[in-house]
Amino acid sequence: MGGGTKGARPARPARPAGSGTATAPALRALDEFLSYLVVERGVSPLTVAAYGHDLGRYLRRFAEQGTDEVGRIGREGITAYLMEVQAQDPAPAPASLKRLVSSLKSFHRFCVREGIAPGDPTATLRLPRVPAALPDVLGIEQVTALLDQGFPPTPVGTRDKAVLEVLYGCGLRASELVGLDRTAVLLDEGCLRVVGKGNRERIAPLDGTARTALEAYLGTARALLHPRRTAAPVDGIAVFLSTRGRRITRQAVFGIVRQYGALVGIDGLHPHTLRHSFATHLLEGGADLRAIQEMLGHVDIATTQIYTHVDRTHLKAEYLSTHPRARL
Repeated sequence: MGGGTKGARPARPARPAGSGTATAPALRALDEFLSYLVVERGVSPLTVAAYGHDLGRYLRRFAEQGTDEVGRIGREGITAYLMEVQAQDPAPAPASLKRLVSSLKSFHRFCVREGIAPGDPTATLRLPRVPAALPDVLGIEQVTALLDQGFPPTPVGTRDKAVLEVLYGCGLRASELVGLDRTAVLLDEGCLRVVGKGNRERIAPLDGTARTALEAYLGTARALLHPRRTAAPVDGIAVFLSTRGRRITRQAVFGIVRQYGALVGIDGLHPHTLRHSFATHLLEGGADLRAIQEMLGHVDIATTQIYTHVDRTHLKAEYLSTHPRARL
């Protein structure tokens, strides 16, 4: 292949299930493509397996109709195949259909570049639009129940309350909370310096119960979170510590959120749900979308605009529950 990696080559990916009836030329092309994904693109094994599954079924369909080479597959045949897939019962999810089209486009583009096919019949094929899923959001009553529940009067309990309060009160991602250093907590100024995606730094307001909980944790509980019978030093930099005195992990944060959520009847609670709730409740309270964008650390305001859809849902619920002519 053009531009291939020199040296010993890893074993080819396993041939996808369901491709056994495809003809030899098509299988060779598929094998070359999957090897290209592994060797030159460094694609994850799960993605390679997904592409192999999609393309194996695709090539088998044309092999059964007598099309023995990739170069003989035309745009009309591809369109017909996609219509067949969409007509299946149950119909594929939009994300699965998008992945299928993406795999077809990548495969045919590869075949043209390698001289396996004279042209790309998918060149003008558009990826189907996947509707954006609205984020899970807690009601204000649920947030109140979560944060005002009785936390254990221990260093761990004090830490856990601070974790939940800061996640919701500042709209942080779990990774951002884990990465907080002591120097990033500016209590006198009422803010945090947060390092988000792309190593971009932003200022997150810190006030109210989130500030109170964090002050209580930093005041006494943090210094007690280390093994008393060993000489293991406490991590002097990290804000949130494990019971071993080390920086807390993302997995531990997920466990804390899930544990305390379950105690108030919110099963499967996720840290990102608290972030979504933070943004939605600000919007419902009248906050400017640009300000929410800054607080969340979104580069593009289009990412923040999904919360306007959530807010419209809230407004409609308010309308239906209060307007005298809305419930006929």
